[in-house]
Amino acid sequence: MRLVIGTRPEAIKLAPVAHALAARGLPPSLILTGQHPGLEPGDFGLSAFDAVRLGCPGEDNPHRHVQAVSSAFLPQLADSPDLIVVQGDTSSALGASLAAFTAGVPVAHVEAGLRTHDPSLPWPEEEYRTAIDRDADLLFAPTVSAASNLRKEQVAGQIHVTGNSGIDAVLAAEAQLPPPSLRERSQPLILVTCHRRESWGEAIESIAAAIAELADFAEIQFVLHPNPALAERLRRLLVSVRNVWLLGPQTHAELLRLMRDADLVLSDSGGIQEEAPALGVPLLVLRDKTERPEGIAAGTARLVGTDPARILREARAILADPVAAAAMRRRCFPYGDGRAGVRIAAIIEEWLERRGRLSPLSAPPALSSGR
Repeated sequence: MRLVIGTRPEAIKLAPVAHALAARGLPPSLILTGQHPGLEPGDFGLSAFDAVRLGCPGEDNPHRHVQAVSSAFLPQLADSPDLIVVQGDTSSALGASLAAFTAGVPVAHVEAGLRTHDPSLPWPEEEYRTAIDRDADLLFAPTVSAASNLRKEQVAGQIHVTGNSGIDAVLAAEAQLPPPSLRERSQPLILVTCHRRESWGEAIESIAAAIAELADFAEIQFVLHPNPALAERLRRLLVSVRNVWLLGPQTHAELLRLMRDADLVLSDSGGIQEEAPALGVPLLVLRDKTERPEGIAAGTARLVGTDPARILREARAILADPVAAAAMRRRCFPYGDGRAGVRIAAIIEEWLERRGRLSPLSAPPALSSGR
């Protein structure tokens, strides 16, 4: 069995799956596509697993990267592995899936069924995850809503509701964080991240304008994306603004600590939409549409887009109203309970056994419901 990892979020979310599989005597090997440069398995607790590097760095044209990954991965499937496991909606995940489909190797998709129902938002992710789901054999939907999307599309594979393995990773990392600082702050603290492609154009200008105004009454910690062009553009827009601290890329644990200690988070990140409710931090989602509506429905996040006036209005409303802030500042788990990896491993084990690859073993936990 092989787990495909191209980006840091994939490594974070597949690590709990890898360890749960190993605990059942099914240690996977890793396929590192190279999409995010410098990604090392040891940084994500995966050093014990064998790994093959494909050497396919990310490209400005994601479709070209899909083709590169697919071509590089196809020879790795000559021995017909039992299963390929991909996560999310990256070009690495789609490229590996297409190679597996071509070779007749079964595919399991972790975090299946997320939809905005708009192929342009986000692009190309909506297109990529839909394409993976269409032909995957096992579809691990993080929520009931995601599973419902898959059933409406009448996908052929088995659908299981497992929770999101990203919550497994959050809870494990949070347990290792130092306690919060007891320092009194004269101003509220806002954490901002922004990295999605649809934010790279005029939206960045709008977000920066909102941040500049928010800095009049709040401290802002802005975590810059590793993309050098995007980071430099944000520096030009914000470096001279008082109360704005421009931070370099953070490790997962560092970002969780910043999020936990903030009064409010502004982000366009899918992962942060999952993590903020689990940490009990109010979140404003800097997108017009989201494939993760559960946090909005739970009342811990609000979808605000990139209009500066709306961002400013919503942020002020939360920070100025203790009742509104308290309603959003509560820990809740709309995306899972921290045991997704265990459920996914159990389902895979049973699926392999039914295919005659394993001796009879126990059935998966009750939360998982097949199609």
